[in-house]
Amino acid sequence: MRRPTAPLRDQQGSAVRASWTAVWRVFNADLGRSLKPRPFVLGALAGLLLAYLAPFGSDRASTAQRYIYWPGVVLAGTLLGVMVSAAVNAVVDRSGRRPILTTVLTAVAMTPPGTLFILVATRAVFGDALQMSYLTLLGPVLLLSLAMTGLNLIARQGPGDADAPPPPVENTASEAQAAPFLERLPPRLRGAEVHAVQAEDHYLRVYTARGSDLILMRLADAISELQGLDGAQTHRSWWVARAAIQEVRRGDGRAILVLPDGVEAPVSRNFAPALRERGWF
Repeated sequence: MRRPTAPLRDQQGSAVRASWTAVWRVFNADLGRSLKPRPFVLGALAGLLLAYLAPFGSDRASTAQRYIYWPGVVLAGTLLGVMVSAAVNAVVDRSGRRPILTTVLTAVAMTPPGTLFILVATRAVFGDALQMSYLTLLGPVLLLSLAMTGLNLIARQGPGDADAPPPPVENTASEAQAAPFLERLPPRLRGAEVHAVQAEDHYLRVYTARGSDLILMRLADAISELQGLDGAQTHRSWWVARAAIQEVRRGDGRAILVLPDGVEAPVSRNFAPALRERGWF
């Protein structure tokens, strides 16, 4: 009766490791997309505005102190927010379908460490000129975090993203058949041409004309929903849209399909005959 315990424990450990691997990949991808100048430019402008307005009693400090303190604090908070947001997205909302929820959770999660940082920075710059405590700072820091994460959400989406409707296109029967899968895409990818789908652990990486992202789904189910599009499974871990193929390369006796942005999709020996018969290469 005890023999199955070890294999079961191994299976559970493998599932946990695979899940955390997927979380880490989503975190890295989201962090890479977020580390761009726009949120930090907004942070710098917000810091300059706060230095001018001198809230929370900072008007008692010198002008130089304010213009060092506020931009520095807000830029540091922006970096913290970007990292916390990537972590929240990876754990809570990997598909990117609930940006408002992740924005609120990010603001709440970054408030305790952000408050501690501001308290230390305040003591370092102003000394005892500003009488602030950790508890009295929590509320203002939460409000500031909500404002900054909201601005960063708007800046990150940019034109043509989540809330903007996709450009008008003629609806075809094929697109209608593939609609269930297309609706699963994160908001920023909806309406974009799908190039390929790759299985990664328990998730799928969807490559589109607007970039790639992970969704929670099995490849077999995705292929079933993609029947309406002109594409095919090329490997046990890949589905490729025929229109996305830019080049076919051969190496080690197998074909490699080169897609936009340098993405390479392998063709396994099991799927090669059917694809060759359909004129793919």
